Amino acid sequence: MKKIISLFVLTLCLASCNLDLLPQDAISPETFFKTENDLLLYTNSFYNALPSAEDVYNEDVDNVVKNSLRDELQGTRVVPTSGGGWSWGTLRNINYFLENSKKCPDPKAVAKYNGLARFFRAYFYFGMVKRFGDVPWYSRPIETNDQDLLTKARDPRTMVMDSVMADINYAIANLDASRQLNTVTKWTALALKSRIALYEGTFRKYHPEFSLPNADKFLDDAIAASDELMKSSGYTIYKATPATAYLKLFSSDNAIPDEIILARDFSDELQTYHNLNYYTMTASYGKPGLEKKLVNSYLMADGSRFTDIKGYETMQFYDEVQNRDPRLTQTIRTPGYTRIGETTPLVPEFGATVTGYQLIKFVSTPKWDTFNKDITDMPIFRYAEVLLNFAEAKAERGTLTQADLDRSIKPIRDRVGMPNMDLAKANAQPDPYLVGQYTQVKGSNQGVILEVRRERRIELVMENFFRWDDLIRWKEGQLLTKQFKGMYFPGPGSYDLDKNGKVDLVIYEGTKPTVPGAQLLKLGSEIQLENGNKGGNIVVNGHITKKFNEARDYLYPIPKQERLLNPNLTQNPNWE
Repeated sequence: MKKIISLFVLTLCLASCNLDLLPQDAISPETFFKTENDLLLYTNSFYNALPSAEDVYNEDVDNVVKNSLRDELQGTRVVPTSGGGWSWGTLRNINYFLENSKKCPDPKAVAKYNGLARFFRAYFYFGMVKRFGDVPWYSRPIETNDQDLLTKARDPRTMVMDSVMADINYAIANLDASRQLNTVTKWTALALKSRIALYEGTFRKYHPEFSLPNADKFLDDAIAASDELMKSSGYTIYKATPATAYLKLFSSDNAIPDEIILARDFSDELQTYHNLNYYTMTASYGKPGLEKKLVNSYLMADGSRFTDIKGYETMQFYDEVQNRDPRLTQTIRTPGYTRIGETTPLVPEFGATVTGYQLIKFVSTPKWDTFNKDITDMPIFRYAEVLLNFAEAKAERGTLTQADLDRSIKPIRDRVGMPNMDLAKANAQPDPYLVGQYTQVKGSNQGVILEVRRERRIELVMENFFRWDDLIRWKEGQLLTKQFKGMYFPGPGSYDLDKNGKVDLVIYEGTKPTVPGAQLLKLGSEIQLENGNKGGNIVVNGHITKKFNEARDYLYPIPKQERLLNPNLTQNPNWE
């Protein structure tokens, strides 16, 4: 049934994604918007605003690093002439619908599809506010001769976000309460409200330079939205064998409805594909790999801290991944790893990962390894994020209890057999490793806030660019300036990565050796170590100086052309 719905949506989207540009004799308010099916037909185009598969998995901030760096990480962003994310076509499509949907005589259908439209308007404006801060609020479509709207100044962030929350509350009240994988429902709207309110509440808390009020109100909204979904939706954390449950959640061809609230569907029958398998196993897409600080952040299987172990900094690959949080072995290749459906053990392939920590999250069977031929569904919203939002918002408000952790963090950890988080212990003994990273967190609740951030980073890695949003809202852009690193090697030599008695990797100087079956990497050109032939961690992009301007880079600039067309648009701070 899911595939049939997806085909219907795809067909309708192709027909309607530019409805505002079609001739009036092809579609007009007078001849359209008359039935519930008309409303369905039009609103299907809104789903194009959701992330593509690449937008979900193609993370490249400081969780997953590649052999190139985005401008945001290098500090080389400039004010663009045009584009730069300042695009309003999606909003016009939504507002056009909201202006005309009332022509349908069925009030229940109008309320339902207006709820869907306002969900997507909230989603659109949330993205714009994250990127630009203050933006013009438009509640109706702009006509070409409407000078008042065309030259409208930016509205205050406070006003825009209040309007966003009004939209999402309307969506929650009017959307279906059924659970559907590929359709926005009341539960999707609650999940979005949870996400929006947590972002805005923490941004306001950690960015006093913007003088934004009511941080606590947004945090309370995040708590309430999460709590309602947790109590009433029926979603749960997907569970199977702890050694494979996390991996199976993301490698399943069809999204698992126990936990996935909304997914983007891919299908061999419909010939809708993405590129995940190929992305993780070739050198063509930057050779993605986990960064060393994230690997260090995974706890031991007994819940103790890896970074409390003496000598952890110089621990080699085999030893460092033993007895860790099982999500580590379900996120990267570790000793004993085999592809789904196969039995041959595989070690990390350094031709496909720049850090040595090769990704396996979302990787499915070898059948889908061909370029742009993967069909695993991509999660846009899932229940685990809501649980994490709940725990973080309560921690930031100072109202988190052990019972709250039992409702939120514990189910996530139970999936993989990890011990629960201990509130009193976390606050009594904040992790020095995390304290050194998250410099803005202070106070008596510091320890548990840091632990929730650890949990969030590990659980949501490689999903929806959460990490960029998290660092921005926490005011931790300084982490992007740190040197990105990979595995530790004591120097040139032969390495048995999985301790099976066979050499898997040779790091050499001078003449290339002959070692059958081994990967051969020349030191200084094919692999860089911190201290050259004296060893150290792999250094990624060590020749590039990274910068983050704390007075500027938490927002993006308004394009030059837009400010010429509309002289009432002001520029963001320090982008002049």
